[in-house]
Amino acid sequence: MTAAMRPVICAAQRNASYYTASLNDTTQYPTLQGQVSVDVVIIGGGFTGVASAVELAERGLKVAIVDTHRIGWGASGRNGGQVTGSLSGDEAMRAQMRKRLGDEVDDFIWHLRWRGHEIIEQRVNRYAIACDLKHGHLHAAMKPSHLTELRAFHAEAQRRGMGEHVSLLDQTAVRQHLNSTLYLGALKNTRNLHLHPLNLCLGEARAAHSLGALIFENSEVLQIVHGERPAVLTAHGRIDARQVLLAGDVYHRLEPRQLKGKIFPAMGGIVTTAPLGELAQQINPQDLAVYDCRFVLDYYRLTGDGRLLFGGGAHYSGRDSRDIAAELRPCIERTFPALKGVAIEFQWSCAMGIVMNRIPQLGKLSDNVWYCQGYSGHGIATSHIMGEIMAEALTGTLSAFDTFAGCKHIKVPLGDVFGNPMLAVGMWYYQMLEKLR
Repeated sequence: MTAAMRPVICAAQRNASYYTASLNDTTQYPTLQGQVSVDVVIIGGGFTGVASAVELAERGLKVAIVDTHRIGWGASGRNGGQVTGSLSGDEAMRAQMRKRLGDEVDDFIWHLRWRGHEIIEQRVNRYAIACDLKHGHLHAAMKPSHLTELRAFHAEAQRRGMGEHVSLLDQTAVRQHLNSTLYLGALKNTRNLHLHPLNLCLGEARAAHSLGALIFENSEVLQIVHGERPAVLTAHGRIDARQVLLAGDVYHRLEPRQLKGKIFPAMGGIVTTAPLGELAQQINPQDLAVYDCRFVLDYYRLTGDGRLLFGGGAHYSGRDSRDIAAELRPCIERTFPALKGVAIEFQWSCAMGIVMNRIPQLGKLSDNVWYCQGYSGHGIATSHIMGEIMAEALTGTLSAFDTFAGCKHIKVPLGDVFGNPMLAVGMWYYQMLEKLR
């Protein structure tokens, strides 16, 4: 019996989120037992892992994905479901990448903003992935300084030929899109997307599997073997490969000497109301995803069955025991007074990988072992961009990879005891900075 044919061992249960309750693929992949040989083994079954696997499998490589828990277990299956052209580290990218790209850096970054959208839409269509994919997004201003930022982005979009997709809304126009008095204006973007992230992640895993990829769940990697012929070891098996990709290990249980302190987990909270019925159309008649312009922001959208999915807040302890519903209910009711007292049926947390300078981190741990991580809350679109870049790099095209790998990053050497509290202070700093904008 081959490893791929062996039964699942100790299948982990998914978290009690709305996404879990509404997933449309209940496939359970086997636990790794025995020895397998592939071209590329990918550690991690989130978006970075499955997006890279599809790219590599489409190029004809034999791929294996191995995950400690389930496909889409972590942030990829728990996030707000918004696919936007925002890059939290764009200014840092511009400053560092200009040394390599020169005057082309602005075009490079602008292209990056939208490449993830293109990949996701193409993949959803190609593999018939049912994930409630919709267009339309508002970036909402809560103070005059926010409007200045939105006008600048609108002007750039106009210069770059994207004018048909973006429009500036004043306070009155926002009220026609949202039944809320909270905003002074907004940038409406019909290029941006929103979707059911867990169903997208599972659909891409299914696509990779249909192309010959092996997928192993409930198979924690205990060690990466470096060398001319690298391998990964689990409690019950081994995968030999030509190359290894470590795809998004936010806690850095693997390779801590090189990676510990480069990214940190920020725990965000999300809730979902009971179905709103006619109220859904009243509060958000165009079915748009929304997030505001603050450093520490709220974000929300309607689900496919007419619930309000609402997220916000971030805690940097790496642990999360707070009452998320109690924390976010006042935010919901402040945004939409019509929802005062609304029933909240689901609440859950999401561990985002935060990078100090917000630039995604790509690099090599040894000649044949690569890593890709750290999207700072913009993971759906960015992970697909990075999946394409990593697939190109592993098959010999290194230009985009080298552009990111050449960026310098701040590593906090104090570990979890002192490092995460330092980041919490950093979040307080951003909150104070927001008050001064």
